[in-house]
Order: sequence, then C-alpha cells, then structure tokens
Amino acid sequence: MTQLLEKAFSEVAKLSEEKQDAVARFVLTEIHAEDEWEKSFATSQDEIAFLAEQTLAESKAGKTQPMDFDRDF
Repeated sequence: MTQLLEKAFSEVAKLSEEKQDAVARFVLTEIHAEDEWEKSFATSQDEIAFLAEQTLAESKAGKTQPMDFDRDF
C-alpha cells in the first residue's frame, strides 16, 4: 500500500462509521466503474480505429468543417 493511501485511510478512520461507509461506497464504485471502462475500451479498439480512419478520410475529402464553438455549443 502506498504512503498516500495509508494516509487517506488513516484520515477516513477518524470519521464516523456512516461517513466511513460513504467513502468506502464511493471508492468501490469508482474502482468498479474504472474496471468497466477499461473492459469497454479494450473490446472496442477495432471499432475506434475504423471510426478514426473514416473520420480522417472524410476530412481529407473536404467533407468536414471546423467547429464553431459559439455556434455549435
């Protein structure tokens, strides 16, 4: 365990049980969300590469235009 994580756990240990559980739920949710993102990203590499190639081809063919952040958002 890193020193920073030990320090964080030490600080969390000073909190009420309710707050400790809230921190634990938050950390676990983040860990699971990160795992799911990594799995999704890993299985979509071919699709991402295809979309990138398609986008570059459209740009080279003049089928794209610069984004106007004032207009488009």
